Amino acid sequence: MRWLALIAWLPVWLVAAEPLRLPEVLTSVKERYPPLLIAMIEQDIAAGRLRQADGAFDLGFALRAGITPKGYYDGETTDVSLEQRLPFWGANVFAGYRRSSGLLADYDKDRTQRDGEFRAGLRFNLLRDGPIDRQRAERLKARLDLNLADPFIERQQLDIIRSATRSYYQWAAAGLRETVAREQLKVAEDRAAALTEQAKKGMVAPIVVTDNERLIVSRQLIATQARRRFEAAALELSLFYRGPDDQPITAARDRLPKDLPIAELPERMGDVSLLEAVAELRPELRRVRLLKEKVEVDLRLARNATLPNLDLTFGITRNQGDGPYNDVRRDESRAGLEFRLPIQRNEALGRTQVSEAELRRLEQDLYFVRDRIRVEVKDGWSALAAAHELLGAAKRNVELSALLVKAEQTRFSQGATDLLALQIREQALLEAQFSEVTAQADFFTALADYRAAIAADLKK
Repeated sequence: MRWLALIAWLPVWLVAAEPLRLPEVLTSVKERYPPLLIAMIEQDIAAGRLRQADGAFDLGFALRAGITPKGYYDGETTDVSLEQRLPFWGANVFAGYRRSSGLLADYDKDRTQRDGEFRAGLRFNLLRDGPIDRQRAERLKARLDLNLADPFIERQQLDIIRSATRSYYQWAAAGLRETVAREQLKVAEDRAAALTEQAKKGMVAPIVVTDNERLIVSRQLIATQARRRFEAAALELSLFYRGPDDQPITAARDRLPKDLPIAELPERMGDVSLLEAVAELRPELRRVRLLKEKVEVDLRLARNATLPNLDLTFGITRNQGDGPYNDVRRDESRAGLEFRLPIQRNEALGRTQVSEAELRRLEQDLYFVRDRIRVEVKDGWSALAAAHELLGAAKRNVELSALLVKAEQTRFSQGATDLLALQIREQALLEAQFSEVTAQADFFTALADYRAAIAADLKK
């Protein structure tokens, strides 16, 4: 019969829920938490904008045809060309083929010999738009925007992991508080039957039974409040903890861990050399540096706009076949130089002034970000040290309160004290246990803040 009982309980044991641990929650966050997935889409958007900027350097194809159906001239023309912008010195290279037939006027530039004309050429910007132009600047900035997506995603990841960690420990602590409240309620309920029996025998006054009933109601109120806080914490945690269908999961009470992990201070806590290493890991610093690079591109483009245009062009043409035009040579080459100078250049000088001011602002921002990172790490050290100290005191408080309750229970059973004194000791134990759970949660939330400050969850 004993074996049958064990077999009957076996399915229940097999399906017993494992305690919900923080790594399981964080895995869900990294794979399914919508705000983090939204942040990652920023990288796809930036990649699309980079491709859009690359469009300025696409190979261009053109086809042009013309006919004179009525008039003194009856010529037809066809022109096919390719043009490619080069990524240096604002250069353009082009090549094409043109052919005309019939009779065209002498001033018509589309005239070719019978078998058409091949042509090719180059154009260089020697001053303005040489080292940089608007198209190359936009492509550089789009590439920097793609790089900027990384620190944005990393900052979101750090904040979300910190929030998920805090939410997990608040849920676990709320559940432990409810457990403590129900245990103390059970103590009062278990005592009620014994007191009622003693009152019937005249060993205690009926008012003692009434007082214990009042205590039961009081602890029921505490247990109900603790249950509500636990349910609210479970709902908050469900935003981070999601199932394979991406829907929030409200963690059941049977997944509550029996206790929180051992509170251990992290390595290198208080190590001043850690401050500079952390600064290089934090995404805010890299973000400001990339923003500076973007402004430097704007500054280069603004200074470029203050220069005069000095453009060099060179082209060659080769006509195929003989006739019908005697003035169209078989091989021709052309070179040209064009100079243009804006006189006042207020627009370009204004852009230069704005970019230089933005660089100074970002330089100050860079200094401040470093200072803020150092302060956050030092504050993390202080918070962790204080939380660890408070937790030690809270544990000792529970130990002492439990000893006092046990001693008072012995005295009460011997009739050496009254119920009021025992209630006071039990209330002190309840508050001490609540304080211990709160201190544990405070330690792990402080640890979550500290890990975010040193970018621990970005390390590979």
